[in-house]
Amino acid sequence: MEGVHPLVMPVFFSFAQVREDLARHTHGMTDGQLWTRAGGASAGSHMKHLAGSVDRITTYLLGSQLTEEQLARLRQENVPDIGLDRLLATVDDSLRDSEERLRSIDPDRLYEARTVGRKALPTTVLGLIVHLAEHTQRHLGQVITICKVVRQLG
Repeated sequence: MEGVHPLVMPVFFSFAQVREDLARHTHGMTDGQLWTRAGGASAGSHMKHLAGSVDRITTYLLGSQLTEEQLARLRQENVPDIGLDRLLATVDDSLRDSEERLRSIDPDRLYEARTVGRKALPTTVLGLIVHLAEHTQRHLGQVITICKVVRQLG
């Protein structure tokens, strides 16, 4: 990938898989199915969390702290207030924004210290790159699983 450091590139591949798999596994889901809770959460809430967590982790990765707006969105992740098309667009917008921001990473700063959250948990830029890819895949898997369960419920 032009302009993307090899150690950052796996996140871009993770995001491509998220886009592809979300489109495939949510295709045809009704809003009711999307927000049906299975195992404690809905596919819609996991999609909102996926989009929000990408934004939040990217923010920490670049050395910033969360804004009040980001925290407010976090508190709304379980609210069933949007349909599938808007959810897919929200995820895609978050992934695109993160990709754009990740292109600015200076490879000489990959091992620079970072902290996460109110507890200021210690990590590094590279640690957050790995976490960004794996956390996104975790929630993708949860969306896929919940979609399958909800479809079987009828």
